[in-house]
Amino acid sequence: MFRRILLFTSLCGLLTAAAVQINRNALKMFGPLPAEMVSTANPVTEAKVALGRVLYYEPRLSRSQNLSCNSCHALDKFGIDPEPVSTGYKGQKGNRNAPTVYNAAGHIAQFWDGRAADVEQQAKGPVMNPVEMAMPSEKTVLAVLSSMPEYVTMFKRAFPGQANPVTFDNMANAIGAFERRLVTPARWDRFLKGDEAALTDAEKAGFNKFVETGCTNCHNGVYVGGNSYQKLGLVKPWPRSADPGRYAVTKNAADRMVFKVPSLRNIDRTAPYFHDGSVTKLEEAIAMMAQYQTGKTLKPAEVESIAVWLRSLTGEIPANYIKPPALPKSTAATPKPDLS
Repeated sequence: MFRRILLFTSLCGLLTAAAVQINRNALKMFGPLPAEMVSTANPVTEAKVALGRVLYYEPRLSRSQNLSCNSCHALDKFGIDPEPVSTGYKGQKGNRNAPTVYNAAGHIAQFWDGRAADVEQQAKGPVMNPVEMAMPSEKTVLAVLSSMPEYVTMFKRAFPGQANPVTFDNMANAIGAFERRLVTPARWDRFLKGDEAALTDAEKAGFNKFVETGCTNCHNGVYVGGNSYQKLGLVKPWPRSADPGRYAVTKNAADRMVFKVPSLRNIDRTAPYFHDGSVTKLEEAIAMMAQYQTGKTLKPAEVESIAVWLRSLTGEIPANYIKPPALPKSTAATPKPDLS
């Protein structure tokens, strides 16, 4: 019996020694998700969130009254549109892939080219974009909202003390407040907080390969990206270069083909990939990034190892928080849809 105990103990020691040791130094570049992505300019309140949730699902913020924020950023689909580009007013197609709204409020900026500083500013863009929701003017938006007494009451609660709280800025602030709680904590966060059992050995090995490949040069921080800009095709010209990237915003030649680095959280649930939605498989995206951004050609097993770790970044959708609300009823004064 004593010999058996010794043998068992020895075997346990060997298994422990054989366990994958994650790169502890590299872990210092990351951090767990917050419960809420704070903004001093737009503090989150329950009244703002309640209003923002309704506005996020409100199709009457579009000219045809059949498109909402959720149309292109479906909250029950990890905040994306599964198509390469989204379809807007009168069937028009956008020119870039719709990025996820989950965890996005913590990013350095919004949109692929970073043209909006925060989610509040971003919320204004699609409403007025002629290809997307296509509202003809802010005045039209406010006429729609003001026509429904329930909205007027909700705006007053969300922005107390304002003589006329139904404003375009307040609409965006409410949507932004709602989005600041769209967080998806994952097993990765539990691991970062000290739960060593939250990751498997295969996932730890995948993280090590991710670091070794050089992916952490761009994908780091709390959101595993989203905190910097980078040229697509850094060491090898990208095969599709029609989109000028940030150059369209800055007019600086150095910003051509430069895009905001996307977050890798929930990456296995947010295909298709890249600004043009041109790649549907996670493994293909990993191999391309290694080749064009770091100059490395990964073996299939190495690609799969990284993919295994990336899947540990898939979090939980806050089902109760995103439950579609009842929308205010239209009145006789509510402008009709414009289908012309």
